[in-house]
Amino acid sequence: MQLRRILVFTTQKLLRLGLLLLAVAIFTFVLLSLSPIDPVQAYIGADMMQISPEQRQLIAERWGLDQPMLLRFGDWLGQLAQGNWGTSMVFNQPVGAVIASRFSLSVQMLAIAWLLSGLLGLGLGIVAGALAGTWIDRAIRLYAYTLASSPTFWVALLLLIVFSVSLKVTPICCAAPPGQLAADVTFWQHLHHLLLPALTLSIIGVASITLHTRQKLIDVLHSDYVLFARAQGESLWGVIHHHGLRNLILPALTLQFASLSELFGGAVLVEQVFAYPGLGEATVQAALRSDIPLLVGIVFFSALFVYTGNTLADLAYPLIDPRIRLGG
Repeated sequence: MQLRRILVFTTQKLLRLGLLLLAVAIFTFVLLSLSPIDPVQAYIGADMMQISPEQRQLIAERWGLDQPMLLRFGDWLGQLAQGNWGTSMVFNQPVGAVIASRFSLSVQMLAIAWLLSGLLGLGLGIVAGALAGTWIDRAIRLYAYTLASSPTFWVALLLLIVFSVSLKVTPICCAAPPGQLAADVTFWQHLHHLLLPALTLSIIGVASITLHTRQKLIDVLHSDYVLFARAQGESLWGVIHHHGLRNLILPALTLQFASLSELFGGAVLVEQVFAYPGLGEATVQAALRSDIPLLVGIVFFSALFVYTGNTLADLAYPLIDPRIRLGG
């Protein structure tokens, strides 16, 4: 019976994933194809006046831009089914290779930011909920509301000015010291360049988890079974440890995995501010220069990345709470 539920759950997830990726691919491709930006002109740039109409036509034929939109989309889907995501017009490399190389840098920053935001948000939410109404609770809520209403790029610029320009404790840009070969970059040098961008993403992602955990803990502390435990002499932190954590972790985990999309979007702005050569920076380059194959591939990959995170959250529920069963 349990195996059947797992198979049904997996089949449903795969079907939903297939429909999601198809919808994302269609809408993204159509919107980019109807964009007023000329991809040939964006590809050539400032040398457009030096290109003859014949050369322009050759460039359009080289990238398949002379074909109707439906035919180009059909060819792209056929190539995608074979594992070929096309060739980037900006980097002149296969889209899969560009995404793999850039994401290998971004995933390190995203992983650190994801873990820090989850742990910090859960911890602050528990403290605020346990001390509801005190000055500590008000300070944490002010911190969370301020971060929730602050633009990502503004926070990144502020931290860059304070820690990199004024205090000079972190690098100003890049994923490694400029001019140094990648093979010569040490782990600590890479971590030094990675720390401030990851910290920027993490403190922005704290707000929603903090506020939700705080409210959930307040509800738990006012429940009948907690009042009964307190009447038997259980301390506040003992009640939180024995009765509150399990009720808090599941919604916090849901928010944490759902925040992957926000972290992925925030990484685009953070990488631009810190000149970090990750997938976000490649996304901006692809958008500015109408690199349709790369931009569609990045959107396709980001949808797959976020959906995978949400699926992992569903799979983690039974491990945290044995009462939950897949398909139940």
